[in-house]
Amino acid sequence: MTRFSELLGTDFDGEPTTDIDDVIYGAFDDPAHRDRVPGLVELMNDPAAPEIERFLACVALTTWSEAAGYEAVLRAAADPRNTPWYDFSIDRKFSVDSTFAQLADAVADRDLAEEKGTEGLRREAARALVRLADSEYFEDKLGELFDNATLLALLDDVKEVVGRGVRSLTAGEKYRFDLPTQLVDLASGVSAVDGPLGVELAMSVLSVSSFPRALTHAVPIVYRAKGSDAARQFGEYLMSVGDEKVQQQVREALSEG
Repeated sequence: MTRFSELLGTDFDGEPTTDIDDVIYGAFDDPAHRDRVPGLVELMNDPAAPEIERFLACVALTTWSEAAGYEAVLRAAADPRNTPWYDFSIDRKFSVDSTFAQLADAVADRDLAEEKGTEGLRREAARALVRLADSEYFEDKLGELFDNATLLALLDDVKEVVGRGVRSLTAGEKYRFDLPTQLVDLASGVSAVDGPLGVELAMSVLSVSSFPRALTHAVPIVYRAKGSDAARQFGEYLMSVGDEKVQQQVREALSEG
């Protein structure tokens, strides 16, 4: 049995499994996962280990709210393209790295953070990832990813990265993925805790680039900010520029307001 199969290919009953998620998420109900932490830290930091094994070790440690996992995320965010596992996982739609999207999922999971005393470090890892949103791909996750407390702590960071992204779009710089939609997703997440700010951020993006996909991703902001003048005005804007599908979704959102 290899080191990897012992750590992530064996469930907590000692049975082999091909579903690594069963092991990673099974840890929430089994304190025996702590026994595997030293081995996973060693694997994650072993330059001779395969990239995929190092990456999955990082995902496991981060999902388990281990300090070593969050610290690895912080290192990766500080120098993304030189992360050992960068580009080992490629998104099919845009043919770009998708490892940061998976790390963001792991950081968002806070089930064990309070228990292990790593909530502060988890939040710093979340901040570091959000600050990459104008340059690295996060799939379609940023609108739904973080809890409200984390979002409130990251508002300044979100405003900064959206502003940076908008300046890039305005300058006509090339981007490797759907940057406008990713920025709108961030604005959508913010609208859950600050509706007017979410609208403001989304409008700053859509005023520069209002592709159909970005408009579709903007509709949840109308729901989340409902009852405010900002939501109504934003809904009217989407109605004026969106296609029939967007218009119908906005009408439904406004009627519920």
